[in-house]
Amino acid sequence: MAEDVERIMTGIAPTLRDLRTKRRISLTEVAGHLNVSVSTMSRLESGERAPTLDLLIPLARLYGVALDDIVKAPPTGDPRIRPHPVKRHGMIYIPLTKSGGPMQAFKMILPGGKHPAATAQTHDGYEWLYVLSGTLDLQLGNTHTAMDVGEAAEFDTRTPHLISSANEQPVELLGLFSPQGERIHITGP
Repeated sequence: MAEDVERIMTGIAPTLRDLRTKRRISLTEVAGHLNVSVSTMSRLESGERAPTLDLLIPLARLYGVALDDIVKAPPTGDPRIRPHPVKRHGMIYIPLTKSGGPMQAFKMILPGGKHPAATAQTHDGYEWLYVLSGTLDLQLGNTHTAMDVGEAAEFDTRTPHLISSANEQPVELLGLFSPQGERIHITGP
């Protein structure tokens, strides 16, 4: 048991350094965000200072990862994901995978009607959608496609895209997103 705790504590410093450098954030920026000194952050990342929860929790939020990902907590044997819904632009996103993985699964609930300020977006990656209820309006470039229950679509997210309800009824859908841009293949029986 003590060896496990020692291993976990030793692994936190390099994990913090990796998370910060992958996000291209300076020690000064992180220290300012947490309202601590740069030397405190440097000692945390070098392993000279033991991390405390009052520092690890805001660091997990800043880096957009679960606290378990920072401390590399041992598996509990429970494979369930405990999603925390997020509301953005009137849509509800329910993550179905842990953040930071090569593939992100989510459920979305879109309100009925068009969002007046919504505009098509582009970003790196590849996305797959499956309509659970309602009718989805999928805009890819200048093309609009109405998708009904049971229909799926996949597309390169570098194409300007926008999803919304095709009418006044809400839409529920499942989605897979790969930030690395791997193509998701839909195969038939």
